[in-house]
Amino acid sequence: MSISRKNTHQVLVGRIPLGGSAPVVVQSMTNTDTANVAASVAQVAELARAGSELVRLTVNNEASAAALGEIRQRLDDMGVDVPLVGDFHFNGHRLLEKYPECARALAKYRINPGNVGSGEKRDEQFNAMIEKAMEYGKAVRIGVNWGSMDKQLVARMMDENARRKSPLDSDHMIREIMVTSALESAAQAQAVGLDADRIVLSCKMSGVQDLIAVYQMLSERCDYALHLGLTEAGMGSKGIVASTAALSVLLQQGIGDTIRISLTPEPGGSRSTEVKVAQQILQALELRSFTPQVIACPGCGRTTSTYFQQLAQDIQDYLDASMPRWSREYPGVEAMNVAVMGCVVNGPGESKHANIGISLPGTGEQPAAPVYVDGVKTVTLKGEGIAEDFQRIVEDYVKRTYA
Repeated sequence: MSISRKNTHQVLVGRIPLGGSAPVVVQSMTNTDTANVAASVAQVAELARAGSELVRLTVNNEASAAALGEIRQRLDDMGVDVPLVGDFHFNGHRLLEKYPECARALAKYRINPGNVGSGEKRDEQFNAMIEKAMEYGKAVRIGVNWGSMDKQLVARMMDENARRKSPLDSDHMIREIMVTSALESAAQAQAVGLDADRIVLSCKMSGVQDLIAVYQMLSERCDYALHLGLTEAGMGSKGIVASTAALSVLLQQGIGDTIRISLTPEPGGSRSTEVKVAQQILQALELRSFTPQVIACPGCGRTTSTYFQQLAQDIQDYLDASMPRWSREYPGVEAMNVAVMGCVVNGPGESKHANIGISLPGTGEQPAAPVYVDGVKTVTLKGEGIAEDFQRIVEDYVKRTYA
């Protein structure tokens, strides 16, 4: 699906083009102690293998800054070439100066204008980070967050608003302050000498409607590449639903060049869940394809539910396990659709619309499962080995169609 993007500056983050006509980029962030090199390398590799195209790490102290060079080297030795982003707050100017290996290892520096410094030190410290980005040829994300806004800017703009004949309400003012913070900081970076095609902006909020409104404002007022994300999205289905609701509206409007889903992992859960959610949002909007999709009905009283549910899961697991090999050998396979349906009501129709589909027998129906390939019924499967037989049909189709 073609959606015209509103912001046209393209930024190169390591090897990854971001913005302009480039595909929307999926990124994620580690939650390891960056100073723990082994743990950080393992998690970056996990996220990259799950499909994260950029991975951000916290760089909050000297130990973490000192570790970045070794982290980058170990990843390169493993063949994991995902670009790394450094998340700096409060002391980034000192860390980038003291640890040149850190400055070189990172592909992008994240600067929060709300905590880069205050008073006269604010400009000095902000400029120092921009100068390091220029020295090493790195991109910069100027990331405003409503939980850590520039206090001086807030005071100035609130005073200005109070003097208006018709003051804006507080919600509108927060959005105005965030957009102003991002744009003024970007202008300052350019005044120092950083090119616009090395700047990414973000204005993150935790409310869905707030996020939509602030990015609509930001997009109307600039042409920089934009990073989308609902900050502190939360856990489980709440975080997934809220992030999907907010980002889908913006992406459909052509707003956003890279996305991150800020999920709180379940206890013991994988950090890579946020990568899969980001991919599913883009694939559902038909903006990108990452893996073949299984179309499956929810089940009802007509279905022998446990059977078709298990088959749907088996097929999805099979597709996921096959994708590392398929993606190398069969370009285009990620756009394939597979239908696993539970009865004759919608089963044959959905199967015909998919690349490959199977319509399983529902409760009381004849124990036979017709298979459709590109809309044509090719075989009817019966017996105990339906799942294995269907997988062989899918494998043969992939080899024949995407070779």
